Amino acid sequence: MALHLILLGPPASGKGTQGRRLAEREELAYLSTGALLREVLRNGGPVADEVRPTLAVGGYVSDSLMCDILEDWLARHEDGWVLDGFPRTVAQDDFLKHWLAAKGQAVDGALALEVPKAELVQRIEERVECPSCGWSGQTNQLKEGFQCPSCGEKAARRDDDSLENFMHRFEEYKEHTVPVIERYRALGMLAPVDASEPIDVVSKCVEQAVNQLKSDGQKA
Repeated sequence: MALHLILLGPPASGKGTQGRRLAEREELAYLSTGALLREVLRNGGPVADEVRPTLAVGGYVSDSLMCDILEDWLARHEDGWVLDGFPRTVAQDDFLKHWLAAKGQAVDGALALEVPKAELVQRIEERVECPSCGWSGQTNQLKEGFQCPSCGEKAARRDDDSLENFMHRFEEYKEHTVPVIERYRALGMLAPVDASEPIDVVSKCVEQAVNQLKSDGQKA
């Protein structure tokens, strides 16, 4: 059965790490909206020019533009996926539901990674990303010479990972994404995960949460 899973949480909550692990374990496509947007910037063009000012200050791209960007990716990955960071707003969630419904599909569940704000700030200060393969994590996960543990290329701090940008993104998360989380909670489709634990512990909790979502789906 093709699974369609959403991974939500504040910035630096570990969505990238857990999303990639989950997608690999379930043999699903994985999408990081942040990585996708940074790829758009690298490719250049009118869309890049439109999103660059927003990303430079840690803002969220408009719903209409984000949905346009995601629609192309979704059309190429209809056999199941893990979405990291989408939908970030109720409007984006509406778009996703309508897009799936038109194909006789639906979201199977959402996972919400939960981490105290103080810990998120510390993570931001230590977060790095590989410009080659898109891996992201903490400095203590790097190999000697600041090398990416996934592909071996040199990782670096993200340009948008300033404390000011984090605070802006965190407030945007509370205003726009928390209502999406509460929507899935009200539907009985949300699996909260304590993401303040070590990575492997969180990964195990995510696995258990997904197994429960699959079990609930089979009973429905």
